[in-house]
Amino acid sequence: MTTHAMPRIELHLHLEGGAPADFIRGLAAEQGVDLGRIFTGEGSYACRDFTRLRRVQAATTSVLTSPEAYHRLTRAVLAESAAHGVIYTEAFLSPDACGNGDPVAWQEYLAAIQDAAARAQAQDGITLRGIVTAHRHFGLDRAKAVALCAAETAGSFVRGFGIAGDGMAGKLRDFAWGFDCAREAGLHLTAHAGERGGAPSVWEALQILRVERIGHGVQAIDDPALVDHLAESGTVLECCPGADIALGLCPDWPGHPINQLRTAGVKVTVSTDAPPFFHTTMTVEYDRLAKTFGWDAAVFADITQTALHAAFCDKDTRAALARKLEA
Repeated sequence: MTTHAMPRIELHLHLEGGAPADFIRGLAAEQGVDLGRIFTGEGSYACRDFTRLRRVQAATTSVLTSPEAYHRLTRAVLAESAAHGVIYTEAFLSPDACGNGDPVAWQEYLAAIQDAAARAQAQDGITLRGIVTAHRHFGLDRAKAVALCAAETAGSFVRGFGIAGDGMAGKLRDFAWGFDCAREAGLHLTAHAGERGGAPSVWEALQILRVERIGHGVQAIDDPALVDHLAESGTVLECCPGADIALGLCPDWPGHPINQLRTAGVKVTVSTDAPPFFHTTMTVEYDRLAKTFGWDAAVFADITQTALHAAFCDKDTRAALARKLEA
């Protein structure tokens, strides 16, 4: 089936991870920085595993050093998403990258991102909302600072708080303070889990951090009791099949558990995570899912409705998106 005309809602996108390779290459050239080592001969990002991915992404963010750079980044990322039918996206925003965790600098970066998002909505018809995100491998103190940044800027644009980073660094339970802080500020909660830490990390995110959604979550399939719990509780998984396959979490598209999880009654959505790093787009994701699992328009419409109702946006934004989908 053809999926290109379907409007899409994406709940799991890292803003820096969405940076097109050409954009970063051009930004590095402006600054006189040589980033050649992070690209393949064909010009795309050279990512083979988690370790290499972190190195390449660190090099990428090394040239994103000002609010103006983040304004340009946001416009570039949203233009690419809109070109693949995305009408709404939630992006993980990192105060660690935006001003090195300084709360004053973070607000300057955030203002630039918001302005770019408003321009993209007017020009490309795509809406962006932010999820302020800590990174496990930076440690507890940095995570607390990020949670405070999230709490202080919670509002119509910053809608959630989450945690990402090296899934083998510490335990999710160690970061409970940040989630309590964000919850008190009225923010919605999500966490990357079940991508390297196995099914136990998903249980931790649900029972200790008390999140509403799980980022990735593919390893939940290894625990039947967890699958049953996810289905019964209605917890939504932010699935990123292309990223999971590129990083070796799943052997190939037929081996990805998204269809098994959906068949078991788990609410799943589809996202790209860091699309240029994993050589994917929302069009690629939809086309591969249709080809691999025989998903038809009705299945994708159901996936989109799941994403719409799981989105962290306010009710007016949700209503506007619903009208777009109906049209």
